[in-house]
Amino acid sequence: MAASYTSLVAPSGRPESPLLAWCFFGILLTALVLLLPIFSDACDSPRFQTMKLQGAAKPSYRSGETVKYECRPGYKPIFPPLPTFTVCRDDNTWAQLMEACTRKLCPNLGDPVNGQVIYVNESFAFGTQAHFVCNEGFYIIGEKILHCEISENTVAWNDNPPICEKIKCSRPTEIENGRYTNSHKDIFEYNEAVTYICDPSSGPDEYSLVGESRLVCVGSDTWSSDAPQCKVVKCIYPIVDHGTMVSGFRAKYYYKAEVVFECDKGFSLRGKSRIVCGADSTWEPELPTCVKGSQPSSCPPTTPVSSSTGHPSLPDDLHSEDLDVGLIAVIVLTVVAAITVSAACLYKCFMRRQEEN
Repeated sequence: MAASYTSLVAPSGRPESPLLAWCFFGILLTALVLLLPIFSDACDSPRFQTMKLQGAAKPSYRSGETVKYECRPGYKPIFPPLPTFTVCRDDNTWAQLMEACTRKLCPNLGDPVNGQVIYVNESFAFGTQAHFVCNEGFYIIGEKILHCEISENTVAWNDNPPICEKIKCSRPTEIENGRYTNSHKDIFEYNEAVTYICDPSSGPDEYSLVGESRLVCVGSDTWSSDAPQCKVVKCIYPIVDHGTMVSGFRAKYYYKAEVVFECDKGFSLRGKSRIVCGADSTWEPELPTCVKGSQPSSCPPTTPVSSSTGHPSLPDDLHSEDLDVGLIAVIVLTVVAAITVSAACLYKCFMRRQEEN
Protein backbone atom coordinates (compact mmCIF):
# COMPACT_ATOMS: atom_id res chain seq x y z
CA MET A 1 0.00 0.00 0.00
CA ALA A 2 2.90 2.35 0.79
CA ALA A 3 4.35 1.68 -2.65
CA SER A 4 1.03 2.53 -4.27
CA TYR A 5 0.81 5.80 -2.31
CA THR A 6 4.38 6.69 -3.18
CA SER A 7 3.61 6.26 -6.88
CA LEU A 8 0.88 8.90 -6.55
CA VAL A 9 3.22 11.49 -4.93
CA ALA A 10 5.12 14.01 -7.03
CA PRO A 11 8.92 14.38 -6.69
CA SER A 12 8.35 17.55 -4.63
CA GLY A 13 6.61 15.49 -1.94
CA ARG A 14 3.05 16.82 -2.52
CA PRO A 15 0.26 14.47 -3.78
CA GLU A 16 -0.85 14.81 -7.36
CA SER A 17 -4.32 16.08 -8.20
CA PRO A 18 -7.35 13.77 -7.52
CA LEU A 19 -7.95 13.67 -11.31
CA LEU A 20 -4.71 11.72 -11.85
CA ALA A 21 -5.67 9.23 -9.15
CA TRP A 22 -9.08 8.62 -10.69
CA CYS A 23 -7.48 8.15 -14.13
CA PHE A 24 -5.17 5.48 -12.67
CA PHE A 25 -8.16 3.75 -11.03
CA GLY A 26 -10.16 3.79 -14.30
CA ILE A 27 -7.29 2.23 -16.28
CA LEU A 28 -6.92 -0.54 -13.68
CA LEU A 29 -10.69 -1.25 -13.70
CA THR A 30 -10.79 -1.42 -17.52
CA ALA A 31 -7.91 -3.89 -17.60
CA LEU A 32 -9.72 -6.14 -15.12
CA VAL A 33 -12.91 -6.09 -17.18
CA LEU A 34 -10.98 -7.01 -20.35
CA LEU A 35 -9.31 -9.88 -18.56
CA LEU A 36 -12.59 -11.35 -17.23
CA PRO A 37 -13.22 -13.57 -20.27
CA ILE A 38 -9.75 -15.08 -19.88
CA PHE A 39 -10.46 -16.16 -16.29
CA SER A 40 -14.07 -17.23 -17.05
CA ASP A 41 -14.89 -20.84 -16.30
CA ALA A 42 -17.58 -21.19 -19.03
CA CYS A 43 -17.99 -21.38 -22.84
CA ASP A 44 -19.94 -18.69 -24.60
CA SER A 45 -22.72 -19.48 -27.08
CA PRO A 46 -21.20 -20.38 -30.51
CA ARG A 47 -22.83 -19.03 -33.70
CA PHE A 48 -22.91 -20.32 -37.28
CA GLN A 49 -24.16 -18.87 -40.56
CA THR A 50 -26.08 -21.90 -41.84
CA MET A 51 -27.06 -23.50 -38.49
CA LYS A 52 -28.96 -22.49 -35.37
CA LEU A 53 -29.16 -24.00 -31.87
CA GLN A 54 -31.86 -26.49 -31.10
CA GLY A 55 -33.87 -24.92 -28.32
CA ALA A 56 -33.15 -21.70 -26.44
CA ALA A 57 -29.56 -20.47 -26.17
CA LYS A 58 -27.95 -19.93 -22.75
CA PRO A 59 -25.59 -17.02 -21.94
CA SER A 60 -22.79 -19.50 -21.17
CA TYR A 61 -22.11 -23.24 -20.89
CA ARG A 62 -20.15 -25.25 -18.30
CA SER A 63 -17.36 -27.68 -19.13
CA GLY A 64 -18.77 -30.95 -20.48
CA GLU A 65 -22.09 -29.50 -21.71
CA THR A 66 -23.19 -30.44 -25.24
CA VAL A 67 -25.16 -28.31 -27.70
CA LYS A 68 -26.86 -29.53 -30.90
CA TYR A 69 -27.61 -27.57 -34.07
CA GLU A 70 -30.10 -27.74 -36.92
CA CYS A 71 -30.18 -26.06 -40.34
CA ARG A 72 -31.58 -22.56 -40.59
CA PRO A 73 -34.63 -21.94 -42.86
CA GLY A 74 -33.54 -22.01 -46.51
CA TYR A 75 -30.70 -24.45 -45.78
CA LYS A 76 -30.40 -28.28 -45.82
CA PRO A 77 -27.84 -30.77 -44.43
CA ILE A 78 -24.69 -31.34 -46.45
CA PHE A 79 -24.28 -34.81 -47.96
CA PRO A 80 -22.52 -36.82 -46.71
CA PRO A 81 -23.69 -35.52 -43.32
CA LEU A 82 -21.35 -33.68 -40.96
CA PRO A 83 -21.56 -33.55 -37.14
CA THR A 84 -24.11 -31.06 -35.80
CA PHE A 85 -23.15 -31.04 -32.09
CA THR A 86 -20.18 -29.83 -30.06
CA VAL A 87 -18.93 -30.01 -26.44
CA CYS A 88 -17.60 -27.34 -24.07
CA ARG A 89 -14.07 -28.57 -23.25
CA ASP A 90 -12.15 -28.23 -19.96
CA ASP A 91 -10.19 -25.28 -21.34
CA ASN A 92 -13.54 -23.45 -21.83
CA THR A 93 -13.44 -23.71 -25.63
CA TRP A 94 -15.78 -25.58 -27.95
CA ALA A 95 -14.75 -28.70 -29.79
CA GLN A 96 -14.26 -27.86 -33.48
CA LEU A 97 -17.49 -27.88 -35.48
CA MET A 98 -17.85 -27.09 -39.20
CA GLU A 99 -20.81 -25.63 -41.07
CA ALA A 100 -22.98 -28.70 -41.76
CA CYS A 101 -25.68 -27.10 -43.94
CA THR A 102 -25.89 -25.65 -47.45
CA ARG A 103 -28.45 -23.55 -49.36
CA LYS A 104 -31.57 -25.23 -50.68
CA LEU A 105 -32.17 -25.03 -54.43
CA CYS A 106 -35.17 -23.57 -56.21
CA PRO A 107 -36.42 -25.48 -59.30
CA ASN A 108 -34.52 -24.93 -62.52
CA LEU A 109 -36.78 -22.62 -64.50
CA GLY A 110 -35.34 -23.25 -67.94
CA ASP A 111 -35.30 -20.72 -70.77
CA PRO A 112 -38.68 -19.38 -71.88
CA VAL A 113 -39.71 -19.85 -75.49
CA ASN A 114 -38.12 -17.05 -77.56
CA GLY A 115 -36.09 -15.86 -74.57
CA GLN A 116 -33.56 -16.83 -71.92
CA VAL A 117 -33.06 -16.74 -68.16
CA ILE A 118 -29.84 -15.54 -66.51
CA TYR A 119 -29.14 -16.70 -62.94
CA VAL A 120 -27.17 -14.34 -60.70
CA ASN A 121 -23.93 -16.05 -59.60
CA GLU A 122 -24.87 -18.84 -62.08
CA SER A 123 -26.92 -20.55 -59.36
CA PHE A 124 -30.58 -20.99 -58.50
CA ALA A 125 -29.95 -21.53 -54.76
CA PHE A 126 -31.81 -19.81 -51.93
CA GLY A 127 -31.25 -16.02 -52.02
CA THR A 128 -30.35 -15.76 -55.71
CA GLN A 129 -32.21 -14.03 -58.57
CA ALA A 130 -33.33 -15.08 -62.04
CA HIS A 131 -33.36 -12.36 -64.75
CA PHE A 132 -35.46 -12.92 -67.89
CA VAL A 133 -34.85 -11.37 -71.31
CA CYS A 134 -36.70 -11.91 -74.59
CA ASN A 135 -35.23 -12.29 -78.06
CA GLU A 136 -35.45 -9.44 -80.54
CA GLY A 137 -38.97 -9.08 -81.87
CA PHE A 138 -40.55 -10.31 -78.63
CA TYR A 139 -41.61 -8.58 -75.43
CA ILE A 140 -41.92 -9.91 -71.88
CA ILE A 141 -45.23 -10.51 -70.09
CA GLY A 142 -44.85 -10.96 -66.33
CA GLU A 143 -42.09 -10.29 -63.80
CA LYS A 144 -38.63 -9.72 -65.31
CA ILE A 145 -36.80 -10.70 -62.08
CA LEU A 146 -37.71 -13.64 -59.80
CA HIS A 147 -36.28 -14.30 -56.30
CA CYS A 148 -35.58 -17.69 -54.71
CA GLU A 149 -37.24 -17.28 -51.28
CA ILE A 150 -38.37 -19.34 -48.28
CA SER A 151 -41.78 -20.91 -48.82
CA GLU A 152 -43.13 -22.79 -45.80
CA ASN A 153 -40.56 -25.55 -45.11
CA THR A 154 -38.71 -25.24 -48.41
CA VAL A 155 -37.69 -22.60 -50.98
CA ALA A 156 -39.45 -21.51 -54.18
CA TRP A 157 -39.50 -18.72 -56.75
CA ASN A 158 -41.64 -15.77 -55.66
CA ASP A 159 -43.70 -15.73 -58.88
CA ASN A 160 -44.46 -17.66 -62.03
CA PRO A 161 -41.88 -17.29 -64.84
CA PRO A 162 -42.80 -14.75 -67.53
CA ILE A 163 -43.44 -15.48 -71.20
CA CYS A 164 -42.09 -13.85 -74.37
CA GLU A 165 -44.81 -12.66 -76.71
CA LYS A 166 -44.25 -11.70 -80.34
CA ILE A 167 -44.27 -7.95 -80.99
CA LYS A 168 -47.15 -6.82 -83.18
CA CYS A 169 -48.70 -3.47 -84.04
CA SER A 170 -52.27 -2.58 -84.82
CA ARG A 171 -53.16 -0.27 -87.71
CA PRO A 172 -51.35 3.12 -87.67
CA THR A 173 -53.25 6.41 -87.52
CA GLU A 174 -55.35 7.46 -90.49
CA ILE A 175 -54.55 10.98 -91.75
CA GLU A 176 -56.55 13.62 -93.56
CA ASN A 177 -55.67 14.25 -97.21
CA GLY A 178 -53.36 11.23 -97.26
CA ARG A 179 -53.01 7.45 -96.87
CA TYR A 180 -50.42 4.74 -96.09
CA THR A 181 -49.34 1.55 -97.84
CA ASN A 182 -50.71 -1.88 -96.86
CA SER A 183 -53.80 -0.22 -95.43
CA HIS A 184 -55.77 -3.45 -96.00
CA LYS A 185 -53.96 -5.14 -93.06
CA ASP A 186 -55.16 -5.06 -89.45
CA ILE A 187 -51.99 -6.47 -87.78
CA PHE A 188 -48.36 -5.63 -88.60
CA GLU A 189 -45.33 -7.69 -87.60
CA TYR A 190 -42.23 -6.46 -85.76
CA ASN A 191 -40.02 -4.29 -88.06
CA GLU A 192 -42.76 -4.08 -90.68
CA ALA A 193 -43.07 -0.58 -92.17
CA VAL A 194 -45.73 1.59 -93.78
CA THR A 195 -45.21 4.64 -95.99
CA TYR A 196 -47.50 7.67 -96.04
CA ILE A 197 -48.28 9.66 -99.18
CA CYS A 198 -50.48 12.70 -99.74
CA ASP A 199 -53.53 12.75 -102.01
CA PRO A 200 -53.63 15.08 -105.02
CA SER A 201 -54.95 18.53 -104.11
CA SER A 202 -58.21 19.78 -105.59
CA GLY A 203 -57.14 23.40 -105.14
CA PRO A 204 -54.43 25.63 -106.65
CA ASP A 205 -51.75 24.47 -104.17
CA GLU A 206 -50.43 20.94 -103.60
CA TYR A 207 -50.33 19.13 -100.27
CA SER A 208 -47.02 18.76 -98.44
CA LEU A 209 -46.27 15.79 -96.17
CA VAL A 210 -45.08 17.22 -92.84
CA GLY A 211 -43.39 14.68 -90.56
CA GLU A 212 -41.94 11.20 -91.06
CA SER A 213 -43.25 9.49 -94.18
CA ARG A 214 -42.04 5.99 -93.11
CA LEU A 215 -43.19 4.41 -89.83
CA VAL A 216 -41.82 1.11 -88.43
CA CYS A 217 -43.39 -1.28 -85.89
CA VAL A 218 -40.78 -1.19 -83.09
CA GLY A 219 -42.75 -2.43 -80.06
CA SER A 220 -46.03 -3.85 -78.92
CA ASP A 221 -48.54 -1.48 -80.58
CA THR A 222 -45.72 1.06 -80.87
CA TRP A 223 -44.72 2.78 -84.12
CA SER A 224 -41.39 4.54 -84.60
CA SER A 225 -42.99 8.02 -84.72
CA ASP A 226 -46.30 9.83 -84.88
CA ALA A 227 -48.23 9.86 -88.12
CA PRO A 228 -47.40 12.80 -90.45
CA GLN A 229 -49.78 15.46 -91.80
CA CYS A 230 -50.82 16.31 -95.34
CA LYS A 231 -51.52 20.03 -95.58
CA VAL A 232 -50.83 23.05 -97.74
CA VAL A 233 -47.55 24.72 -96.74
CA LYS A 234 -46.76 27.80 -98.81
CA CYS A 235 -44.30 30.60 -98.01
CA ILE A 236 -44.47 34.12 -99.46
CA TYR A 237 -42.20 34.99 -102.35
CA PRO A 238 -38.92 36.07 -100.65
CA ILE A 239 -37.65 39.56 -101.42
CA VAL A 240 -34.60 41.19 -99.79
CA ASP A 241 -33.97 44.88 -100.43
CA HIS A 242 -30.52 45.52 -101.91
CA GLY A 243 -30.10 41.75 -102.22
CA THR A 244 -30.18 39.15 -104.97
CA MET A 245 -31.46 35.55 -104.97
CA VAL A 246 -28.65 33.37 -106.27
CA SER A 247 -30.42 29.95 -106.08
CA GLY A 248 -33.89 28.51 -105.51
CA PHE A 249 -35.82 30.32 -108.22
CA ARG A 250 -39.42 29.08 -108.63
CA ALA A 251 -42.96 30.38 -109.00
CA LYS A 252 -44.26 28.98 -105.65
CA TYR A 253 -42.42 28.03 -102.49
CA TYR A 254 -43.79 24.96 -100.71
CA TYR A 255 -42.58 22.96 -97.69
CA LYS A 256 -38.75 22.61 -97.42
CA ALA A 257 -38.08 24.86 -100.42
CA GLU A 258 -34.67 26.60 -100.09
CA VAL A 259 -33.32 29.89 -101.40
CA VAL A 260 -29.93 31.59 -101.08
CA PHE A 261 -29.33 35.36 -101.07
CA GLU A 262 -26.34 37.66 -101.43
CA CYS A 263 -26.20 41.42 -100.99
CA ASP A 264 -25.53 43.97 -103.70
CA LYS A 265 -22.14 45.67 -103.89
CA GLY A 266 -21.67 48.16 -101.06
CA PHE A 267 -24.05 46.29 -98.68
CA SER A 268 -23.40 43.66 -96.02
CA LEU A 269 -25.64 40.72 -95.02
CA ARG A 270 -27.37 40.59 -91.64
CA GLY A 271 -28.77 37.12 -90.87
CA LYS A 272 -28.47 33.81 -92.74
CA SER A 273 -27.98 33.71 -96.48
CA ARG A 274 -29.78 30.31 -96.80
CA ILE A 275 -33.44 30.08 -95.64
CA VAL A 276 -36.03 27.27 -95.79
CA CYS A 277 -39.82 27.25 -96.00
CA GLY A 278 -40.98 25.79 -92.66
CA ALA A 279 -44.02 23.69 -91.69
CA ASP A 280 -45.97 26.76 -90.48
CA SER A 281 -45.58 28.54 -93.85
CA THR A 282 -42.84 30.92 -92.65
CA TRP A 283 -39.19 31.22 -93.66
CA GLU A 284 -36.69 29.65 -91.25
CA PRO A 285 -34.73 31.49 -90.17
CA GLU A 286 -36.34 34.81 -90.98
CA LEU A 287 -35.44 36.72 -94.13
CA PRO A 288 -32.00 38.38 -93.95
CA THR A 289 -31.39 42.11 -94.55
CA CYS A 290 -28.74 43.96 -96.50
CA VAL A 291 -27.24 46.97 -94.71
CA LYS A 292 -25.27 49.66 -96.45
CA GLY A 293 -21.55 49.48 -95.69
CA SER A 294 -18.93 46.75 -95.46
CA GLN A 295 -19.00 43.93 -92.92
CA PRO A 296 -17.44 45.17 -89.63
CA SER A 297 -14.36 43.39 -88.39
CA SER A 298 -15.01 40.79 -85.68
CA CYS A 299 -11.42 40.92 -84.36
CA PRO A 300 -10.98 42.32 -80.81
CA PRO A 301 -8.94 45.52 -80.35
CA THR A 302 -5.24 44.92 -79.90
CA THR A 303 -3.12 46.05 -76.96
CA PRO A 304 -0.86 49.03 -77.71
CA VAL A 305 2.73 47.95 -78.40
CA SER A 306 5.79 50.01 -77.73
CA SER A 307 7.70 50.67 -80.93
CA SER A 308 11.04 50.61 -79.15
CA THR A 309 10.69 47.35 -77.13
CA GLY A 310 8.04 45.39 -78.95
CA HIS A 311 6.17 44.75 -75.64
CA PRO A 312 2.68 46.00 -74.67
CA SER A 313 2.96 49.54 -73.34
CA LEU A 314 1.41 50.74 -70.07
CA PRO A 315 -1.18 53.51 -69.87
CA ASP A 316 0.19 57.03 -69.64
CA ASP A 317 -0.85 57.42 -65.97
CA LEU A 318 0.73 54.11 -64.86
CA HIS A 319 4.50 53.50 -64.92
CA SER A 320 6.66 50.49 -64.10
CA GLU A 321 8.23 52.37 -61.18
CA ASP A 322 4.80 52.66 -59.55
CA LEU A 323 4.22 48.92 -59.94
CA ASP A 324 7.61 48.08 -58.40
CA VAL A 325 6.98 50.28 -55.33
CA GLY A 326 3.51 48.80 -54.78
CA LEU A 327 4.80 45.22 -55.06
CA ILE A 328 7.58 45.86 -52.53
CA ALA A 329 5.06 47.37 -50.09
CA VAL A 330 2.80 44.30 -50.30
CA ILE A 331 5.75 41.94 -49.65
CA VAL A 332 6.91 43.94 -46.60
CA LEU A 333 3.42 44.02 -45.04
CA THR A 334 3.00 40.27 -45.55
CA VAL A 335 6.32 39.48 -43.82
CA VAL A 336 5.49 41.77 -40.87
CA ALA A 337 2.10 40.11 -40.40
CA ALA A 338 3.65 36.62 -40.42
CA ILE A 339 6.27 37.60 -37.80
CA THR A 340 3.58 39.10 -35.54
CA VAL A 341 1.43 35.96 -35.63
CA SER A 342 4.42 33.69 -34.93
CA ALA A 343 5.51 35.80 -31.94
CA ALA A 344 2.01 35.69 -30.44
CA CYS A 345 1.91 31.90 -30.71
CA LEU A 346 5.35 31.52 -29.07
CA TYR A 347 4.31 33.80 -26.18
CA LYS A 348 1.15 31.77 -25.48
CA CYS A 349 3.13 28.52 -25.45
CA PHE A 350 5.71 30.01 -23.06
CA MET A 351 3.06 31.25 -20.57
CA ARG A 352 1.27 27.86 -20.64
CA ARG A 353 4.56 26.07 -19.75
CA GLN A 354 5.10 28.53 -16.86
CA GLU A 355 1.65 27.85 -15.42
CA GLU A 356 2.15 24.07 -15.64
CA ASN A 357 5.50 24.28 -13.75
